[in-house]
Amino acid sequence: MSEHRPNTEGKYKWIGTRPERPDGADKVTGRARFGADFSLPGQLIGKVLRSPHAHAVIKSIDTSKALALNGVKAVITAQDFPDQPNLIVPTGEMQVNMRDITRNIMAREKALYEGHPVAAVAAVSEAIAKQALSLIKVDYEVLPHVIDVAEAMKPDAPILHDHLLTEGANPPASKPSNIAKRIEFKKGDAKAGFAQAQVVIEKDYTTQAVHQGYIEPHATLASAAEDGQIQVWSTTQGHFQVRGFCARLLGLETSQIRVTPTEIGGGFGGKTVVYLEPLAMRLSQKSGKPVKMTMAREDVFRASGPAPGGNVKVKIGAMRDGRIVAAECIVEMQAGAFPGSPVGPACMCSFACYDIDNVYIEGFDVVSNRPKVAAYRAPGAPISAWAVESTLDILAQELDMDPIDLRLKNAAKEGTKTAYGVTFNTIGMVETLEAIRDSEHYKSPVKPGYGRGVAAGFWFNIGADSSAASHVGEDGSVTVISGNPDIGGSRASLALMAAEELGVDYNKVRPIIADTASIGFNFVTGGSRVTFATGLAVVNSVRDMIRELKVRAAKIWKIDPEAVIWEGGMAKPAGNQVGTFEPLSLADLAAQAGRTGGPINGHAQLNVTGAGPGFGVHCVDLKVDEDTGCVHVGRYTAAQDVGTAIHPSYVEGQLQGGAVQGIGWALNEEYIYNAKGKLDNPGFLDYRMPVASDLPKIETILVEVPNPQHPYGVRGVGEVPIIPPIAAVGNAVARATGVRMVDLPMSPPRLSEALDAARPMKMAAE
Repeated sequence: MSEHRPNTEGKYKWIGTRPERPDGADKVTGRARFGADFSLPGQLIGKVLRSPHAHAVIKSIDTSKALALNGVKAVITAQDFPDQPNLIVPTGEMQVNMRDITRNIMAREKALYEGHPVAAVAAVSEAIAKQALSLIKVDYEVLPHVIDVAEAMKPDAPILHDHLLTEGANPPASKPSNIAKRIEFKKGDAKAGFAQAQVVIEKDYTTQAVHQGYIEPHATLASAAEDGQIQVWSTTQGHFQVRGFCARLLGLETSQIRVTPTEIGGGFGGKTVVYLEPLAMRLSQKSGKPVKMTMAREDVFRASGPAPGGNVKVKIGAMRDGRIVAAECIVEMQAGAFPGSPVGPACMCSFACYDIDNVYIEGFDVVSNRPKVAAYRAPGAPISAWAVESTLDILAQELDMDPIDLRLKNAAKEGTKTAYGVTFNTIGMVETLEAIRDSEHYKSPVKPGYGRGVAAGFWFNIGADSSAASHVGEDGSVTVISGNPDIGGSRASLALMAAEELGVDYNKVRPIIADTASIGFNFVTGGSRVTFATGLAVVNSVRDMIRELKVRAAKIWKIDPEAVIWEGGMAKPAGNQVGTFEPLSLADLAAQAGRTGGPINGHAQLNVTGAGPGFGVHCVDLKVDEDTGCVHVGRYTAAQDVGTAIHPSYVEGQLQGGAVQGIGWALNEEYIYNAKGKLDNPGFLDYRMPVASDLPKIETILVEVPNPQHPYGVRGVGEVPIIPPIAAVGNAVARATGVRMVDLPMSPPRLSEALDAARPMKMAAE
């Protein structure tokens, strides 16, 4: 069951409708071409040799026997890539250092995690490539390793990087540490606030690294030509970013690289990073042949970026009436082998749902011998929300308050200033809480044996650089060209906005995703930016085209262009005083384009600001088998302020998908390392993701509070849905069992152990 609460009833013809998706037929018939589906004549197969050690000095690499093997055409190591400067660059919602990227794609001085690439080969067959890997001899000096974030922070922990001094340390750092960075945010006086509080709740929480769970492994095909030009096909969330990173890593100009994005079988932030692309490009350059590379599922787990785990300490002080007067959050977050965890967003999002006068937030970015983390839907925010929203539930129980009422009493609204400095404009936190409170789900009684949990979540949403073009075809159709891979329905949303703006039938609009040589720069598909930011570029390109259409109509009618209006998909005279002319449709104007000035196009390029932040509230009913610790999720409802639901079915899918991923994160998913620093569950058999039979139908409530900074009120919707579920599930488990879990995942063994430990105390209390 889904409910759509539009603020725009009857306002639009196409926006808010549910037409067929433009890529739907290709997807369901198998015609869509994903990364591994691309091949070229004469291509070679590339394979990567990966470190078996979690931490080891690379003393030497001997590739001579591999190069001598018949059928091997190229071998590369770190020596084939120029070293990079200490330069921070953005990647999706996170930031990375170019010095670190070149060491992540190919280990240089040390291997820093199991699975770290140390060499790669290109051969005429997969079998020969694998044989070649076995002939490469690497002399390692194995070092002590550290996996856990708390252990990595200790003064006597094995140091990953001898040059790494803690940025932001107070007092300034004087010796190397695994703590790459310390950050803090302050609002008011937290110490004074806690002194004023009548109730103070303090709790420590832990989370584990989890995988984004995309079904399609990483894949790329690179073809280097004799003139220095390189074509690349890649499964990626940002082909302009692939071009930019690879140009730096290979010492090329961006103009030498043309990247075409393939269809993408899931990404969720995990495909905003380059792994295989620079390797395939260098192998192609050295061999003179196209090189295709794909990751096995084990490689994906061992060597691509998961979402981080970490430790979070939360302290909340309130008055007896429920008003929160002070809040504190300390986040220690795994970055993996190189600095750059999403600790910043985790800190900034922690209390952003609430209007609190006194706040102190501190975060630590910590390296350890794991793969460098990558983004995963609202990176960092689910981790801090797990801790904050769980603590709020404890507070609600302590005050004997309804958990929705507690949140409503403290909810952020227009004019609320956040701890990270931003003052909110029009937002929908209150409306979203009210939507859950008034839902049939929340009003229904909790079934015997079940517990009900609620939690809220916030994400900024982003804008950034976007380009788009619109073209009128000879038959009066419209092609809309953008530069963002479609991972969340952006083809449909862009086409709907173009149809609405033009006043033409949606089926007359064809959305195209162009390669890096065919459209201006676009930032990555991530941060819930595409429908908002690239959508604004599309709207502006259509408006540019409409200006030209009015000029063409004016030429035909021999009147001033300002005397022409565009209405209902047609050029019309602005009034009777202008003259009596029959309206001209797109097809009419296209038919006469040759004699009025040539092809009719529109373009737009802008650095988009004004992204409206998103808020969501989730409610879950579940029961726990007290013997096994297994959790059965019986009912789930996700409500979110979606701005304007351009294509409601896609928006509902975003909410449902985020809820499912959050449920998995809460109950089962985790990276499990053994004593040697090796990952014990690098595959979907042992890494337990939820499947359909584990879940109820996810109900959704789409609350529309339009973003005033967008002509159609768009807010990004893809990040927020993964933030509340973990805490909502944890709160429901606590209310169902009386046992408060603070460590993720709440898997059957962990939950069963906690229930067993609590049983004697329960019996004594009875």
